[in-house]
Amino acid sequence: MATALENEIDVLAKARRVIGGAYVPSDDESYMSEPQQEYFRNLLMAWKKSILDASAGTLAQLQDGPLREPDLNDRASSETDWGIELRTRDRQRKLIAKIDAALRRIEEGEYGYCEVTGEPIGIGRLQARPIATMTVEAQEAHERREKISRDD
Repeated sequence: MATALENEIDVLAKARRVIGGAYVPSDDESYMSEPQQEYFRNLLMAWKKSILDASAGTLAQLQDGPLREPDLNDRASSETDWGIELRTRDRQRKLIAKIDAALRRIEEGEYGYCEVTGEPIGIGRLQARPIATMTVEAQEAHERREKISRDD
């Protein structure tokens, strides 16, 4: 069974295929140039559309009615599958909020810059995680602080 992260990566890969095109941002051009911003805007919108399309399919299946499996084991298995599906959709709902925030940052000219240090996040990181708000170093420091506070 695929994990939520694997599903997220698959949906992002699908979004990349949807926007297609020959343009791929590179470190050779000026950072967050208009073509780069347009690329990430299109990628984020395609990612969001993929998530919403998948959610619509889940909603349609839920509206078909309750599970009517005659065998208790089959019913338990189906209910477990639905529980996983609903948790995945909840995770994706939260992801849509992050995508919307990234789109707002593009419009405000803040996209691609670390919210902690103000430094460029980097094209490679944004390609891997278009909703990133921190550089790798700032994210690692944040996670270390979070771990320390949890351990207390």
